[in-house]
Amino acid sequence: MVNYSELYSERVKIVKPSGIRKFFDIVATMEDAISLGVGEPDFETPWQIRRAGITSLEKGKTFYTSNWGLAELRTEIANKIKQKHGISYDPDKEILITVGGSEAIDNTIRAFVSVGDEVLIPEPSFVCYTPLTIMAGGTPVTIPTVAEDQFKLTPERLKAAITPKTKLLVLPFPNNPTGAIMNRKELEAIAEVIRDTNILVLSDEIYCDLTYEGEHVCFAEIDGMKERTIVVGGFSKSYAMTGWRLGWAMGPREMMAPVCKIHQFGIMSAPTTAQFAGIEAIRTGDDDVNRMRTQYDMRRRYLVEELRSMGLDCFEPMGAFYVFPSIESTGMTSEEFCSRLLEEQKVAVVPGNAFGESGEGHVRISYSYSMAHLKEAMRRMRAFIENNKKASE
Repeated sequence: MVNYSELYSERVKIVKPSGIRKFFDIVATMEDAISLGVGEPDFETPWQIRRAGITSLEKGKTFYTSNWGLAELRTEIANKIKQKHGISYDPDKEILITVGGSEAIDNTIRAFVSVGDEVLIPEPSFVCYTPLTIMAGGTPVTIPTVAEDQFKLTPERLKAAITPKTKLLVLPFPNNPTGAIMNRKELEAIAEVIRDTNILVLSDEIYCDLTYEGEHVCFAEIDGMKERTIVVGGFSKSYAMTGWRLGWAMGPREMMAPVCKIHQFGIMSAPTTAQFAGIEAIRTGDDDVNRMRTQYDMRRRYLVEELRSMGLDCFEPMGAFYVFPSIESTGMTSEEFCSRLLEEQKVAVVPGNAFGESGEGHVRISYSYSMAHLKEAMRRMRAFIENNKKASE
């Protein structure tokens, strides 16, 4: 009899399953349940983008591409970044097409993090950074962010977390789950802290096109930061292309070479059909992005108002498509709130501690769903909170 538990990698053993998927899996077994848990656009991929993928199949373009990805797609990305952020990347050796932004994050961490290296991770943040750091042999060092600071990373907290073992800083803005953003002045303050160090930066900007106040600033724009930064982006959120699994990483060629090496042996190349669709997305998708962002903005404002009217403190998110209200006034933990809300009202949201310990006392609600979906979910949540108040009186 094989004892499988003795065969697992020790690094894999200590990684906890995703707290997001736990509630998503439960919802899948319930009738009449409403999920606000998954960060996936409810919009279909715009038709002209789908058509580009279909056309590539009809023309038999089904072969491997270069490890780096289609040259035409890399050129389009380089042009977009130059136009939007004023920074130049060589499409040949400084832009890598990946299987979603997730692969780009994984490859970047593995390319630079050795056993014992510390990776600084502002929290609450997306669930992948800590597990990927552990599986690379590194040590995750979390930096709590708080609502009083609008969930931004402050230079004081960053400076206090740096040690001689610090190798990499993750900058996840716009942020999942809080919706926090950082403006140019705030990013410049972060840059000053690391300017005279050898600390590298992984700037996860997958939500860069979903900013509702001001313009998104790419960290590589900040003076002196391009030379130490790998920027991760993708098509999933902006263009409603989650299932196409298409992303990118870009940075100085000296940094991108080892990232591509891992991609070369682990993946070979991103899906060819998706890459042809990505070309069309960049060329003609701006109007679609603007249309979807307008809808998200409307939903964002609706949810913040509704949650506050229920008596929940709610930081106003300025990016991505999540709200992160405090549920401390209910007297419940994040896990208890989410479990009872699902059991009593069949509404699924994600406990804040799924995104790190500093997320305790909050829940994440995604507004990448229709207004009808959101309104019914808010009606049920209001009933849940009112019933809880009556029971405690």
